[in-house]
Amino acid sequence: MKLWLRRTHLFFGLISGLFLICLSLTGALLIYAKDIQHLTQSDKWTVTPATSTLDFDSLIKHVSASTEQPVTLLMPEQRSDLAWQLQLANNRYVSVNPYNGQILYEYDYYSTIYGFTMALHRWLLYEDGDKNRPLRNWVSVCALILIIEILLGFYIWVKPKNRMKRLAIKRKAKFRVLMYQLHTVLGVYFLIPLILIAYTGMAFNWKEQTKAVLEFVMQGTIEDRPKPPAVIPPSENAPHQVQKAFDNTLTVFPTGQLFRIYLPKKPSDNIGFRIKNPGESHAYSWVWANPYSADIVTSYDASKSSWTTQTWNFKYKFHIGDFAGPIVQLLWLILAISPLFFVVSGVYFWYKRHNK
Repeated sequence: MKLWLRRTHLFFGLISGLFLICLSLTGALLIYAKDIQHLTQSDKWTVTPATSTLDFDSLIKHVSASTEQPVTLLMPEQRSDLAWQLQLANNRYVSVNPYNGQILYEYDYYSTIYGFTMALHRWLLYEDGDKNRPLRNWVSVCALILIIEILLGFYIWVKPKNRMKRLAIKRKAKFRVLMYQLHTVLGVYFLIPLILIAYTGMAFNWKEQTKAVLEFVMQGTIEDRPKPPAVIPPSENAPHQVQKAFDNTLTVFPTGQLFRIYLPKKPSDNIGFRIKNPGESHAYSWVWANPYSADIVTSYDASKSSWTTQTWNFKYKFHIGDFAGPIVQLLWLILAISPLFFVVSGVYFWYKRHNK
């Protein structure tokens, strides 16, 4: 039984090892990728703060006139020294100074440091001719294999007697013994967070399956946010009133923090304001407004959703380690690198056993 488990452990490690190394390194880099981007290319992503930003209507109108493209998404920043990002109808992005409307940089999202790293991490950069990303499934399979590997390794450790004595690390031991002790000890200590990180990673792709697992574990239901009714556009080509709609949004969630503004892509679409309310780990609350009259259509307060729903919504912040300050981010960096260590050390043990 022990020999069969070891061989299974080795087999899964060999078929997924290179991909786990890729996910490990890119996951670690993504924790600080935006900071690296801002630091190394400050002319494209940072601005000098001024007294006040342009109102949303003026900013959107200026960008649309400059690029000759409608704006479909506006991403404001909480930090006063960061440029705002806007998505255009042609799926390109612009980095804009919110104080004067100056376009600092027009780009394809996945050509940036952060975007490229995320694409490599999530779907290994491959897109077919129809813009599908089939390797997302393989990335999810590798995350599932990581969970299986962790559980197999844990069983191999817990099955024999004197298991607690084998959690000791003897710094003066021979290199091979020291590596084996680190492999075992870190595997045991990192078991739960690594399983949860892998699970939340799969949740971005296999949503229905991972939802079902969470609902079974928590014995609750994950709520879907409501869909706003379609807008009846006026007969005349009326302009959008984004700033007024946002001002009305503040009457719904006066203590909320604006995260993104989704502008209408069709005449019958609403303006969507994505809001982070107090008590939320991330921005999951919404307000929808009529783009022509600026009247509020409907809203959704995710901070009052069920415990199961809020746990599901927490998956993004948990996966990237962005929920309790820089110390947790540093811990997540170590966790992200650990699969690299497990794969390399596992191959090393296999090599030493077969090449004495």
